[in-house]
Amino acid sequence: MRLNDWSLSAVVAGFVAVLVGFASSVAIVFQAAAAAGADNAVMASWLLALGIGMALTCIGLSWYYKAPVITAWSTPGAALLATSLQGLTLAEATGVFIFTAGLGLLIGLSGMFERLTRLIPLPLASAMLAGILLQFGFAIFSSLQQQMLLVGAMCLTYLLAKALLPRYVILAVLVCGLLLVWLGGELDLSAVKLTLATPVWVMPAFSLSALLGVGLPLLLVTMASQNIPGVAVLRASGYQTPVSPLISSTALSTLLLAPLGAFSINLAAITAAICSGNEAHPDSSKRYIAGIAAGIFYLLFGLAGATVVALFAAFPTEMVAALAGLALLGTIAANLQSCTADAEYREAAVITLLVTASGASLFGIASAFWGLVAGAVTVLIQRLTRRTDGG
Repeated sequence: MRLNDWSLSAVVAGFVAVLVGFASSVAIVFQAAAAAGADNAVMASWLLALGIGMALTCIGLSWYYKAPVITAWSTPGAALLATSLQGLTLAEATGVFIFTAGLGLLIGLSGMFERLTRLIPLPLASAMLAGILLQFGFAIFSSLQQQMLLVGAMCLTYLLAKALLPRYVILAVLVCGLLLVWLGGELDLSAVKLTLATPVWVMPAFSLSALLGVGLPLLLVTMASQNIPGVAVLRASGYQTPVSPLISSTALSTLLLAPLGAFSINLAAITAAICSGNEAHPDSSKRYIAGIAAGIFYLLFGLAGATVVALFAAFPTEMVAALAGLALLGTIAANLQSCTADAEYREAAVITLLVTASGASLFGIASAFWGLVAGAVTVLIQRLTRRTDGG
C-alpha cells in the first residue's frame, strides 16, 4: 500500500458506504437480536462483533487483492432472523450462526461458489445489480416529496459537483445535506453519548429443528441475496478477484465471532457499489483505499456500539436515502448499459432486471435470486428454440 494511493474521495466513499449500511438496516439487526431475547448489552455486543468482523475482512481483503472488497452483515438474513428466532434461546441462536458459518466456510473452501458464479453471464449479473439498486434511485425522488428543500439542494449539488469537482461529488452532497439539516434545526445531537460496547460471550446450544428451520434458510438467503450480488459488483467494476477466498474469509470471521453476536458477515452489494465506482477514484487500481477506509469506519462504529444508533437517529431519513441514491447513480447507469449491450442476452437481462426490481420473494428468498433464475430460464429456452429452428 502506497501513501499516494490515499485520496479524500476514496475515504469519503468508504464513510458513505458504512453510513448507508448502518443507517439503512441497523434497526433490523436490533429486531433480530430482540427476537432472540437479547438485552441492550447483548445488542451492543452484536454490533461490536459485526463491526470487528467487517473491519478485519474489509481491510485485509482490500489490501491483499488491491480491490474495494466491501463486506457487510446480511440485511435479508437479519430480517429472516427477526421473524424466525422467536421461541429460541440466545444459545440456540448462536448455534444457528455457527452452523451457517461452518457451511459457508465449506462452500468457500470447496470452490463450489466460484464455479456457480462463472456460469452467470455478465449481462444477467449486471441486470440483477441494477434491479437491486433501482430502489435506491427511486428513493431520491420519493424523499424529495417529503423534504423538497433538503433533497432538492442535494440533487443540485450533485449535478454541479459532477461537472466541477467529479472526484468529490459525494463529499459535496454530504456537506450540503449536513449544513442544511444543521441550519434547519433538524440535527439534534443531545441524545448522542459516547459509550463503548462490551463483548458478551454466549455459549452455543444446537437444536436440530433450529439448524434446519433457521440455519439453512439463513445460508441460502445470504448466498443468494448478498454474496452473488457482491460478486456481481466486483465483476461489473472490472475486478477479477478470486471468489472462493472472499467467501471463505467472511465465513471464517462469522464462525469466530458468532458467540459474540456475529450472525452473518458476507460480501456487500449496495455499499460495495459506492466504493467501486468512479466517484471513489477515477483510477480503479486505487479504489481499494475505499475498502480499507470502510473497514476503519466499521471498527469505530462497532466499538461505539449503542452510540451509533443514537447518532443515525439524528439524521433525517430522507437525507440518508438521498445520499445513498445519489452515490449510486453512476453505478446504476453503468449496469443498465452493460445489461442491454449484448443483443443475445438483452431480453433475458431485462426480465432479470424487472423480477429483481419488483422485490417479490418466494419461500423467504429475495427477488435478486429469482431474477437470476428467471433470466437463466429465459436464456435456456431461447437457446433451445434456436437449435430447434436451426434443425
